[in-house]
Amino acid sequence: MRKDRLYFYTFLAIAVIFIIIGGVATHYFVRVSADQVLDTQLEASKREAREVAVLVGSQLANGIRKDIVISNAQLSIQNTNVEAGFVSMFDWSGKKVCHPDRTQVGQKMTHDQSSFATIDGDLSTEDFYEMINRQDVDVSDFGTQDQHTEIVYLYPVPNSDWIVAAHANTNKIKGQIQNLRNRFYVIISIMGFVMILLSVITVRSIGSLYEKNLELKNRELESEVINLAKLNSDLGNYQKKVIEERTKAPEAPTTNDPKENAKKENGKKRILTYLRNELLTIATDDIAYIYTENTITYVVDLNGRKSTTNSSLEELYSGLDSSYFYRANRQFIIAISAIDKIIRYGNNQLKILVRPNSEIDIIIGKNKAAEFKQWLNL
Repeated sequence: MRKDRLYFYTFLAIAVIFIIIGGVATHYFVRVSADQVLDTQLEASKREAREVAVLVGSQLANGIRKDIVISNAQLSIQNTNVEAGFVSMFDWSGKKVCHPDRTQVGQKMTHDQSSFATIDGDLSTEDFYEMINRQDVDVSDFGTQDQHTEIVYLYPVPNSDWIVAAHANTNKIKGQIQNLRNRFYVIISIMGFVMILLSVITVRSIGSLYEKNLELKNRELESEVINLAKLNSDLGNYQKKVIEERTKAPEAPTTNDPKENAKKENGKKRILTYLRNELLTIATDDIAYIYTENTITYVVDLNGRKSTTNSSLEELYSGLDSSYFYRANRQFIIAISAIDKIIRYGNNQLKILVRPNSEIDIIIGKNKAAEFKQWLNL
């Protein structure tokens, strides 16, 4: 249940992050694409206005009557007001001379009907974008109720008092930008769904792999705990056994190794140590552990009293009962009666806790762990 909740929160976090990033990215991409669309529309409208003005001006320069020129211009722009951009022509008084909608011809164009651009003015795409997105835009109604247009460019006709106006069909352009925005939203939504789904699948896969590894480690740890529990249990039993045997009268050797038997029979009963300037003999039964530090050999008894000796660990261990003392490593000799607990340490190593406590860790390497267990008769 907790794992499913974690996956659910992960899904929500990824979804929220993607929505924020996707929203910002979509707004940026839509704006960039809209600027490109508007820039293209502006350039096309300007080019069309200039071409119409130059054409009409050349016809007038060639002596063609104005009525014929107007008729030709009207035929060329007839019904083009349904497109995103179109042109019209009016004189300096504001009277419409040519217009895609014939019903508008002859009507007066006032400042209340449209926002006028300057002749040869430069309308930026930013201004164009704001104009397209204005809700309270002043528009000129050319007979179509739902058609709103803005004059974005003016160009004078040579050899006349006419002016060619380039119109932008704001509703049409706004619809194109909206379609572009909707496409971006669809693409971002599909990408978001796929990315979130893949992310959740990836997280679940990694989580499952981690759980398997964790479960395997837990099993290994449980096995180690069981083995250590058994080791400590058998340690207690062996301590009792050794102590009982040492309290009994000496028995005949039981092993087939003469050297080992001699070692058990002839093991030292006490060793000579120094406590400051005082000579001190310690019974081997009272020794907890012996160790070396900075080339000095220390002997610690069961009461925690620490003294020194001139003998090396090798010399001391050769004279001690090997069934009662064990050479844990190059630095320590420990007595079975001083071992308090055995715990796992590092990679297949054992750490021995003793009474009294040792300031230096007593570590049995993995190469000697099996020998140590065999010494305990396990």
